[in-house]
Amino acid sequence: MTPLVDQFQRRITYLRVSVTDRCDLRCTYCMPERMDFLPKAEVLSFEELDRLCSVFIEAGVRKLRVTGGEPLVRRDIMEFLRRQARHLTSGQLGELTLTTNGTRLSRFAADLAAIGVRRVNVSLDTLDRETFQRITRRDQLANVMEGIEFAQKAGLKVKLNVVALKHDNAADIPGIIQWAHARSMDVSLIETMPVGDVEGDRSDQFVSLAAVRAELESFWRLKDIPDITGGPSRYVRIEETGGRLGFITPLSHNFCADCNRVRLTCTGRLYLCLGQDEHIDFREPMRAGASDADLLGLIGRGMAIKPRAHDFVISTPGAAPAVERHMSMTGG
Repeated sequence: MTPLVDQFQRRITYLRVSVTDRCDLRCTYCMPERMDFLPKAEVLSFEELDRLCSVFIEAGVRKLRVTGGEPLVRRDIMEFLRRQARHLTSGQLGELTLTTNGTRLSRFAADLAAIGVRRVNVSLDTLDRETFQRITRRDQLANVMEGIEFAQKAGLKVKLNVVALKHDNAADIPGIIQWAHARSMDVSLIETMPVGDVEGDRSDQFVSLAAVRAELESFWRLKDIPDITGGPSRYVRIEETGGRLGFITPLSHNFCADCNRVRLTCTGRLYLCLGQDEHIDFREPMRAGASDADLLGLIGRGMAIKPRAHDFVISTPGAAPAVERHMSMTGG
């Protein structure tokens, strides 16, 4: 099979698969408190998702990240993950991983390690219970901490994803980094993105990671390193902590030139860019009897329309989001 290459000659090897739009948290930058979730009929079955993942792997995907919403809230998620793990055994897939909010990780960590998952990303924006409850609208920090502990005990490598929020956690970022590095965890900082209606204005929460880095460099020595983990993080090593810190900067400095990924939603839509609306629908063709060859053809069509870059802007107070679908729909 010819490797997946888009119209700008970027090789696509990374598929992010959202298995559900549902989540047990309500993070203020991600979704409204009263979220309308998808009806079951619109969501692909695990059999349908498994088929699509297999076709993408046949086409050249080598890294598969399972996301949500929160993937661990979907019933029988481990059976789906075990099905994907067969591609690790065959050698067709180089890595199977997931991003989770950590609330249910203590229940699943050992099983994840047993099927061949080697690392997970945990979204955690604060170590303070009150701040956590304000950001997520739920009092679940203790469960997340327990989940991280269980994951590390199971042998999983944990990376923290931290969304930088000017008024909620920006001042706490150095403490989060120190805490994580003391426990052998990498950290990636993420700029808040204008995706989906969240019943509020993100502009006053936005903080450029260039400014965050400048502040960190006022008391730490940061050395740029060439490490790549398959995603958009650009890494530094902090000499004082010995740990690795990533910066994901979709607004202040986009990373589109090296984009190697596409996103499949739980409804069967393939989004070619997180910040654009171009997509290919797989659900209707599959349910109408499309063959695997037909699905491969649709993937090829997607490569032909993958845009050069997103055009996120968050500088205008009160502006509409760049795309209407919520982050929980696309899977980050």
